[in-house]
Amino acid sequence: MLDYKLIEALAMVASEHGFEKAARQLHITQSAVSQRIKSLEEQVGQVLLARTSPPRATPAGRQIIKHFQQVKQLETDLVNTLSPVQNQSFGTLAIGINGDSLATWFIDAVSGFLKKERLLLDLRSDDQEQTLQLLKNGEVIGCISAKQRPLQGCRSDYLGCMDYRLLATPEFAQKWFSGGLKMGPIRQAPLVIFNRKDELHRLFFQQAFKSVPADLNAHYLPSSGRFVDFISAGLAYGMLPDLQSAPLLKSGKLVELLQGCRVAVKLYWHCWNLNSRQLDQFSRHLVNSAKKQLKPK
Repeated sequence: MLDYKLIEALAMVASEHGFEKAARQLHITQSAVSQRIKSLEEQVGQVLLARTSPPRATPAGRQIIKHFQQVKQLETDLVNTLSPVQNQSFGTLAIGINGDSLATWFIDAVSGFLKKERLLLDLRSDDQEQTLQLLKNGEVIGCISAKQRPLQGCRSDYLGCMDYRLLATPEFAQKWFSGGLKMGPIRQAPLVIFNRKDELHRLFFQQAFKSVPADLNAHYLPSSGRFVDFISAGLAYGMLPDLQSAPLLKSGKLVELLQGCRVAVKLYWHCWNLNSRQLDQFSRHLVNSAKKQLKPK
């Protein structure tokens, strides 16, 4: 029988990316956290945490953390089912989400649910192509992803589609692309990319030109809110979702660099296939709300 206090220490170190922060969260000493993880590793006969900087759970450690998170969710549901409403505790859902969803439609989609339910969200932001890895690692209980196929033991629901276009200010477009969007200026002009996992610009160029230019002059700016500001300031050209850029296009502050060409990103909600009332209700609310805000396809 596994000791869940030991597993909690492992999960906390992995989540907080360090022993010191985990110790503060658990209200114990750093050495006690280390000892608990060591005891757990001795019990299962495997290394569960790579002592890197930051420390990372091994594949076996991720499996144990995933099991722990599932048990915690079921335990929260049980306690709240047995308790009077006024004594019910807040549950927590760790969710992987892409930055553009967080910056545009997500808060509106879940606000009604959060006002009614005793629920806290622990949001982990990553690219829409990468969030599914957080679910696979057991770091989150659900995620928004551009990938459709669910992981084993999980389910997926279609949320809707976000359209992206390649945009710049009129002044930037005149300076760098006065002759149109061509490979030479594309390589020379400064482009802004969310991070090194971001593939939207590559998808756009592949769709528009059947090839992806090499050696781009790229800024990296991992903030959806500041991303649009960077483009609006005339510092670079880049990919923006219609949900974020529509008012700027309408006012003339931004222009399309290739009229009518867009990248359509379909989004899916993935979550563990648990018999959890709280997770089921949140999932149902999120899917229904997202379909009202996102394009159907």
